[in-house]
Amino acid sequence: MHRRTFAVLAATSLAWAETSEKQARQAGSVVAAWDAAYSQASTALSKLSQQDKVNIVTGVGWNKGPCFGNTPSIGSIGYPQLCLQDGPLGIRFGGSVTAFTPGIQAASTWDVELIRQRGVYLGAEARGVGVHVLLGPVAGALGKIPNGGRNWEGFGPDPYLTGIAMSETIEGIQSNGVQACAKHFILNEQETNRETISSVVDDRTMHELYLFPFADAVHSNVASVMCSYNKVNGTWACENDKIQNGLLKKELGFKGYVMSDWNAQHTTNGAANSGMDMTMPGSDFNGKTILWGPQLNTAVNNGQVSKARLDDMAKRILASWYLLEQNSGYPATNLKANVQGNHKENVRAVARDGIVLLKNDDNILPLKKPSKLAVIGSSSVVNPAGRNACTDRGCNTGALGMGWGSGTADYPYFVAPYDALKTRAQSDGTTINLLSSDSTSGIANAASGADAALVFITADSGEGYITVEGVTGDRPNLDPWHNGNQLVQAVAQANKNTIVVVHSTGPIILETILAHPGVKAVVWAGLPSQENGNALVDVLYGLVSPSGKLPYTIAKSESDYGTAVQRGGTDLFTEGLFIDYRHFDKNGIAPRYEFGFGLSYTSFTYSSLSITSTASSGPASGDTIPGGRAGLWEAVATVTAVVKNTGGVQGAEVPQLYITLPSSAPSSPPKQLRGFAKLKLAPGESKTATFILRRRDLSYWDTGRQNWVVPSGSFGVVVGASSRDLRLNGKFDVY
Repeated sequence: MHRRTFAVLAATSLAWAETSEKQARQAGSVVAAWDAAYSQASTALSKLSQQDKVNIVTGVGWNKGPCFGNTPSIGSIGYPQLCLQDGPLGIRFGGSVTAFTPGIQAASTWDVELIRQRGVYLGAEARGVGVHVLLGPVAGALGKIPNGGRNWEGFGPDPYLTGIAMSETIEGIQSNGVQACAKHFILNEQETNRETISSVVDDRTMHELYLFPFADAVHSNVASVMCSYNKVNGTWACENDKIQNGLLKKELGFKGYVMSDWNAQHTTNGAANSGMDMTMPGSDFNGKTILWGPQLNTAVNNGQVSKARLDDMAKRILASWYLLEQNSGYPATNLKANVQGNHKENVRAVARDGIVLLKNDDNILPLKKPSKLAVIGSSSVVNPAGRNACTDRGCNTGALGMGWGSGTADYPYFVAPYDALKTRAQSDGTTINLLSSDSTSGIANAASGADAALVFITADSGEGYITVEGVTGDRPNLDPWHNGNQLVQAVAQANKNTIVVVHSTGPIILETILAHPGVKAVVWAGLPSQENGNALVDVLYGLVSPSGKLPYTIAKSESDYGTAVQRGGTDLFTEGLFIDYRHFDKNGIAPRYEFGFGLSYTSFTYSSLSITSTASSGPASGDTIPGGRAGLWEAVATVTAVVKNTGGVQGAEVPQLYITLPSSAPSSPPKQLRGFAKLKLAPGESKTATFILRRRDLSYWDTGRQNWVVPSGSFGVVVGASSRDLRLNGKFDVY
């Protein structure tokens, strides 16, 4: 397959909104592309010795190559030393690369064009430095626990939003001929005890929540999947036949290969026979324990692992290599190459359009050339020790742009909030009082007399191999760090026009902050990476109207979520399908700020709901294609709504479509996201949002039939500005 052909396949930007006919053509092209890649892989395989095949599937060992993961080269077929490198927001340890925004910030934009562009640029940089396999994007942790340490690497707890973001990101990355790796498969929902805990989940919850976005990843042709550290229903994920062979390869029709998370393999034969195809890094972190390599060779010679299984492992890896046409003209590995290009434009756009305005009393924002501003908080400035002083961002010192761990990249530069505010203040003739401390002493002097006081607070988290200020990955609570509540109270006491800016890896409880009458605005700035300050100033000063929407729920109390980090050896997933807004809806809990919420500097009206459907009830049918049964991906209903900008400034709105299953379905969430669009509107302008519903969007997983089923009866349809701000209601019947 020519690379041009693959680019055409990858350019179906709104694949989830295509017509049935076009989807069918695309599915056929994808299957044909894999078939061609497998044909090339089979030809290459016939030239290889058993030792060559073992080398293809076995990493060279920890710290023994130029990349984070490496396999030996195979000269007889021109196969290179494969370079596998973190990660989901840029090239970890790259010398001159872009630190893209984390996944959760991309999700906060609800903008598929920006999300895809981010993927394209990630792929361009990976190719530019000679990385064959980019370890991302992330759909696990999905984020059922708001404290989860690595939630920020992914796209949030809604499987539909995460699935769309996975699809767009993968297609963007792979349009550059780089293999994407969807991770972590599966149910790796916390860092605490992540290498020993067993995630015990029922079949329906597995399918409708956690497997759902991985189906999108497979449907978008992802080359590889990384199995996770935890156990699933008592068996290690990387040695679990049910999830690797049963769910991923058979049910979802995954054609690529499964690699282990680093040192997540536990046995030689169990991993091989249960569907794992590549071991990474090839040894434990001491370089001593090696489970494949010579051991796999012996297992094959002894008949404990069949030769056919070894062939299948190697063939899957080779097929992915051929699919992305890495066998021709691929750059040599050079992690120090400068590949940034103009990619900071995407960082700024995602950072900016992912900012969620939560509160704006008295229209204090946007700022209009204030004469004096106070800027308060240690997170308003760059880490005094240097922007990359903490390895893998393993500290919460200075301004926050991403969490910590292997899913990070070094900042090529970092524009802190104070940097950008100072530049703007100089052009406006504004005086700024800076207090770059989280101490409540001296607040009155800094904040009183200013037209507005900007106070910066954070909450951080990351991967469990790093401990930051006593936090080992997962956050112990949902409070802001560094006495943020007290800091805001002190500032608001000194200045009745206090604007709180939050940089956080996930939800925090805002009740103490919101209780003070001096807090006029709350700007949820998320994780904006290297363009932190520039993106913030764009919104604070009204260069753009804020258009971000929350990709998770902000509760009034931590206990409202109904999920928590488990300290023992088992997580029973007793909440089932009901996480985040599904849990709040089912139990009638009022959130502080609901999933999908976000204010604007303008206003929007909704009208003219229209619904057409050709959906029929019953189980999914068709051949298994990448992503599952072909019928699941067919468009069966269309919903449209008109959105008008009725305010005075240009803005962008994100109309969201939620469905309610008929009463004939088993117990289900009261509503589920099944469509969204981002409409950019001038004052007075109207546009039509079009939502295409696929068969899978109307289905539940029937555990008895082991299939997706569209129930008969009346489907509820609501369209609105958030999961609780529902403007239009309708229904359609399915027989």
